[in-house]
Amino acid sequence: MTQPGGRVGRHPRVALFVDGPNVLREEFDVDLDDVREAAGEAGRLAVTRLYLDEHATPGLIQAAEARGFDVRVTSGDVDVKLAIDATELVVAGDADVLVLASRDTDFKPLFEAAARRGLQTLALAPGEHGRSDALANAAHGAVTLGE
Repeated sequence: MTQPGGRVGRHPRVALFVDGPNVLREEFDVDLDDVREAAGEAGRLAVTRLYLDEHATPGLIQAAEARGFDVRVTSGDVDVKLAIDATELVVAGDADVLVLASRDTDFKPLFEAAARRGLQTLALAPGEHGRSDALANAAHGAVTLGE
């Protein structure tokens, strides 16, 4: 069976990118284990990155690392760093599926670029009220956490 990106096999490589400041908010009550599980439904998790800003607590960073996330803390705009890193991964061909946990419509071009390169895309929303219809519509699939 040929996978997206031309790979042959049964386990597509999944790259999970989590927009921490947009997803890990008190009003959404998102569990990082649920995020990993939802992304893992698309294949084998090859990349699991959580992007946080400089206000992230050491406890959050430790908890994320304990759950297998590669935590990236930036003093600048989290969205820009995440988009650049995800684009580099897409261009390098290091994944078959791009999963993004966010509610930010600004990532729509990232999904479009990934799809043009043959990757499947999946939008993970942090709850019904945190879903971006534009982001969900740009992706091949969408999951709302907590449903």
